[in-house]
Amino acid sequence: MLKLILSFMVIFLITSSSSFAYLGPGVGGGIIAASIGILVAIVATIFGIIWFPLKRFLKKRKEKKEKHQNKVD
Repeated sequence: MLKLILSFMVIFLITSSSSFAYLGPGVGGGIIAASIGILVAIVATIFGIIWFPLKRFLKKRKEKKEKHQNKVD
């Protein structure tokens, strides 16, 4: 039974047929827009993961510096 299924799968994958379909310029534009959107989302995620902890660290560092400056004065 497994041989029969595998042979049908091989025959199905080897044979090809024409589709005669037209893909207009809107499809290409949609693919480009979706690709750019995915890339922007990835960059924004990485930026968010890096920037907000860095911002918090810099704020704490600044507050420490100001606190130390007030002690010295």
